[in-house]
Order: sequence, then C-alpha cells, then structure tokens
Amino acid sequence: MNLDRIRQEFPVVQRCTYLNHAAVGTLPTRAREAVRAYVEDFNEHAASNYRDWEAAIETARSRAARLINATPEQIAFVKNTTEGLCFAANGIDWRSGDNVVLNDLEFPSNVYPWLNLAQYGVETRMVESVDGRLTVDSIAERIDGRTRAVSISHVEFGNGFRNDLAAIGALCREKDVCFVVDAIQSLGQTPVDVEEMSIDLLTADGHKWLLSPEGIGIFYCAPHLTDRLRLYEVGWNSVADAGNYNAYDPTPAPTARRFECGSHNTLGIHALGASLDLLLEVGIEAVQERLRLLTDRLVDGLRDAGYRVLSPRGASESSGIVTFDSPVHETEALHRTLRSHRILGARRGGGIRISPHFYNTEEEVLRVVDALPGH
Repeated sequence: MNLDRIRQEFPVVQRCTYLNHAAVGTLPTRAREAVRAYVEDFNEHAASNYRDWEAAIETARSRAARLINATPEQIAFVKNTTEGLCFAANGIDWRSGDNVVLNDLEFPSNVYPWLNLAQYGVETRMVESVDGRLTVDSIAERIDGRTRAVSISHVEFGNGFRNDLAAIGALCREKDVCFVVDAIQSLGQTPVDVEEMSIDLLTADGHKWLLSPEGIGIFYCAPHLTDRLRLYEVGWNSVADAGNYNAYDPTPAPTARRFECGSHNTLGIHALGASLDLLLEVGIEAVQERLRLLTDRLVDGLRDAGYRVLSPRGASESSGIVTFDSPVHETEALHRTLRSHRILGARRGGGIRISPHFYNTEEEVLRVVDALPGH
C-alpha cells in the first residue's frame, strides 16, 4: 500500500484529523472528479451521452458485486440501508404468529422495519448482548419453527463488535431461515463473501466506509430469493421490458434490477463507482489489516492513559471502530476537547467512538490520546 499516494486522494487530511468514518466517510478525489465530469457533461450536453451514464451505472454495479463475491445480476442500487432493509422486511410472505430475530445492539434502521410488521401479527424477538457481544448460541436459542428471518449487522455501530456471519449464516441455512445483513458498518473495511457467509439479503449505504455520498447504496438478493421476495415498490424501471413504455406489462425484471423502481441516482452512482475502484485497487484485506494496525495503536495508547476501551478487541470480533470512555471525565467534555483540537469522532455506544480508515496514519490516531486529559 503506497500510503503517500493514497493520502493524495483525501485532501481532508490537510484540514483536520478525520476519524469518523462510522458516521460519514470522506470522499476521495477520484470520486469528486467522477461527479464533476458527470455534472459538466450534463451541463454542456444535457442527456446526449445518456448511454455513457448507463455504462457507468453498470460498471459500478459490477464493482459492487465484486466487493461481496456476487454477480452484477444480484445487485440493485438503493437510496440507503433502510430502503434495503424495508425490501427485506416487507418482501417476506409473513403469516400471523411468525417471528424475526434481532438484537439489542442494532441501529434503528435494522429495528423499525421489523417492528412495523407487528400490524401483521409478526413477533420481534430481541437477543440480549453480553459485554457488548452476541453469540451464535444466543441467536439459536431465539429461533423456533415460526422464525422466518434473522436480521443482524455485520459490525455493530456503537462498539464495533463484528458478528460471525459465516456461523450465523450456517445456522440460518440449517434452520431454513432468511439471513438478512445490514453491512453499512463493514463494507469498505472488512471482507464480505455472500457465498461463504450464506447471506440471503444484504444492504449497505455508501456514505460510510465505502467513501461515497449519502443517498446511494446497494442491495444484494440471493438468486433463490429473487422470485420469492415480494415486491412492495414497482415502477417503470423494475419491469422486464423497461424500455417499452407502452406495454404496461408489470412482469418483474429477472434480476435484482426489479428492486430499482424508477430513475437512478446517477450522480451518486458515479461517485460510488469511483470509490469502489479505489477500495478494490487497495484490496479489502489490506484495508482490514491496516485498520487493525491503527486501532491496535489507538487502543494501547488509550489503555496506557487510563481510558476504558468498550470495543471487543479479539481478532475475530474487532473492527475499525474503537469506542472508549473514562472513569473520571464526562463523555461530552471529552468530545468537546477532541473537537477543539480538530479531531473528529462521535459520541456513540456510551462513549467516544473513533473510526479511522486505511488512509489515516498512526500519528493521526495517537493525536486522540495526546489531546485527551490524563487520569
């Protein structure tokens, strides 16, 4: 990894210490230039080059598929993670008395769509975490003959705990339960393989670790569910014969494009495609290794300074998120102190959440420790 060259993609490093990718990621220069080229083309030529825009959309789709070991036909573009989770929650053919298994570490996006199913008699079962962790056994205990889905984040937003998707996926496959994954906190920082992990449905917005703007994300649907998942949004672009505007034939497209009911967020997709190009060029395994190095340095520094690290740090459970607090200092005061030093993190999970990315340096993450008060 040529760090000097990579950092040229991120002019934000000249302005602040940005360590908040679990909230909103930074936009690399190549993504900015992709957007600029699209906007200038639109401004100067209107839609004369529409076919080029369509080609860019399909290039981004292919890159997204490559990122998770899927095929382009299994990828749809969505507005955000919530929309993808709504596709999942509303797509299952529920019966009164069915249930879905969630947990108490989830962001609301992976809770509300499922709670909304109560009006149809669907029960939401919550797995309780222990010490900020979830176990496969605790999930298995909540599954019974009426469980239709398990929906879980790959990486939990508050403390960065990384769930064992391969083990949970195998459990769901054994129990014939739909396995739904919220991957917004993992795509771009942690390898994901939908085949090896037995994932049925996956969704992620692009504006965090995927280094893209808000308003564009991806939705993966496993082939065996494409025809089984009920559509609750249907439009001109989701049908098989999308180019025939007078046919009025609602037959869905045979691919995941059936989840794209209308016009694309073409600007956002141009940016996402460019950012995916960078991530694939660097390699997600290299990104994960880099983040392990950076977060290990941060954790060691915090502990030496007397701070409590709340994030699980085992090799199989850690991520690029480090959340910590102090036995003495208030979290809000610590947050203000960091901001006064132009160090940007967030208040999450009962403490301060720091989330660097692969372009950050060891010196940058240690600025956090240097800026904090002692004990």
